[in-house]
Parts: sequence; structure tokens; C-alpha cells
Amino acid sequence: MSQTLAIIKPDAVAAGTAGKILAHLEAAGFRVRSLKMTRLTADQAGRFYAVHRERPFYGSLVAYMTSGPCIPMILEAEDAVPKLRETIGATDPAEAAEGTVRKLYAESKERNAIHASDSPENAAIETAFFFATQDRIGL
Repeated sequence: MSQTLAIIKPDAVAAGTAGKILAHLEAAGFRVRSLKMTRLTADQAGRFYAVHRERPFYGSLVAYMTSGPCIPMILEAEDAVPKLRETIGATDPAEAAEGTVRKLYAESKERNAIHASDSPENAAIETAFFFATQDRIGL
């Protein structure tokens, strides 16, 4: 078993689909190991997405991620990182496979309902960003 980080983004929380997304993830075989609701500050969102700082969408990404509450969570499954990426679908919901989280719940490429770590290394970094060691179950 391995773990990864997912974040139900502000658009999905505002739309009232967070519970459906969580149920979708559990039905796909993920076990929730830790979860909380938070509202990111501009500083926190900027640090979390620092890898994108030079990209043209960085400012709008930070604004979007601070527009309302989000739900970061640690998920566990066999091959958690690639399994979650497959479960959520392509960044652009128009390109996402049928039945994926983004196909079902995303509004657009930018307001795409959920974040998922893209590698085991980033999963560890991103998990530490949101969860103190004592808040992580099974780590």
C-alpha cells in the first residue's frame, strides 16, 4: 500500500459535490487516512503551487485556490499515485475519460474539482504541507 495527497478544490466544495467525490474515491478502492477542510491564504496557495510560479496561469490558480474552502486528504491504495491520477481523469474535463471525477464534477480545465499529486516524491512533500506528522494515520 502507498499513500498520496488529493485536494477537493473550492469549486467542488461550493457546488456541494465534495461528498460525491469522496464517495467516488472510496468506491475506487481508496482508504481515507486523514482529511480536513481548510481555506488557503494567498501565501499558502502561492507556496503550494510555487512550481508553477513562472507560468501564465499562476496568479489565477492562486486566486482560485483561495476563493473558498478546500479539502486536502491523504488517500491510501495499492499504487496510490497512478491509481488516483487515473481515477480523477485528465486536467481538462472535456478530455477526461467517462466516469472519472473530473468528467463527472469539474467545471473547466481551471476549475477542475480535484488536485492529485503527480509522483510519490511530490505526494510526500504535499502531504507534509497540509498534515503534521501526528495527524497522519498509518504513515
